[in-house]
Amino acid sequence: MTYTTARPKLSALEKTYFPALLGGLGITFRHFLRILTGQRKVTMQYPEEKWDSSLPPHYRGAPALVTDEFGRERCVACQLCEFICPPRAITIKPGEIPEGDRWRKVEKFPKEFEIDMIRCIYCGMCEEVCPEQAIFLTKDYAITGLTRKDMVNDKKKLYEMGGVMTGLVNKWNEKK
Repeated sequence: MTYTTARPKLSALEKTYFPALLGGLGITFRHFLRILTGQRKVTMQYPEEKWDSSLPPHYRGAPALVTDEFGRERCVACQLCEFICPPRAITIKPGEIPEGDRWRKVEKFPKEFEIDMIRCIYCGMCEEVCPEQAIFLTKDYAITGLTRKDMVNDKKKLYEMGGVMTGLVNKWNEKK
């Protein structure tokens, strides 16, 4: 079943589109006056001004790795973040802790840990799945590089971005 709607009757002036044109120009002129008098600011001057102060607390930026307060890696190379990552941006190559080491019970550490920032979709699933709270999303949104290789963050760069996180780490817990 179709419904037919009647078109409104337009006057001769409305058929020329001048009222709509003048209305649009009026809005543009009002915005121009507000900007000219300083009542309203439209454009952010990016390198000098940044959104850092107005980012919401739940903002998800670039992922980074963190260490504990003693400078030890929190990551146990369980590869859960690699498996859960939808675009497959995370690559981990685990390494074995040598025999006779005090922390041999841990079994693994990340020999290589890379995140391809071009592929990363900042979903936060890696942060949620990590059992040791070793990966976090920072508030960093200005991620740039000149080549594709520059956009692949290796383990060293990820630890530089992440910093230190305090709290219980199951990996280094003597009782486990």
